[in-house]
Amino acid sequence: MSLSAEVDIEVPFYDVDPMHVVWHGHYVKYFEQARCALLRRIDYDYPAMQASGYLWPVVELHLKYVSAARYGQRLRARSTLLEYENRLKLGYLLTDVETGQRLTKGHSVQVALHAATRELQFVSPAVLLEKVRAAR
Repeated sequence: MSLSAEVDIEVPFYDVDPMHVVWHGHYVKYFEQARCALLRRIDYDYPAMQASGYLWPVVELHLKYVSAARYGQRLRARSTLLEYENRLKLGYLLTDVETGQRLTKGHSVQVALHAATRELQFVSPAVLLEKVRAAR
């Protein structure tokens, strides 16, 4: 069973560029909203990460733009847990709420760093493994 979460977003005016489409960098913000929803679903969002003694920087981000989003369009951003044993890899899909049309897809990779030492953890900390297993 895959874990996922969705958020609905209405494209605000300040996210569009002079060509009246969403500026490419804002798609990352939409992915982030879905990522936060998924992390909250497993009870391990950013404050919980910090409280557990680990930092989780994004070390890889990939986006594929399929079709442009526009001002006022209602979007659905979905985040799905792809990997978690050695790193946190999340997949993303951004679609139009009304038509289901795919607009953007991608993935991100985060790795655990021990907060006090900044040492990279080559295996995900037990706290993440427990949170994922509990959410399944």
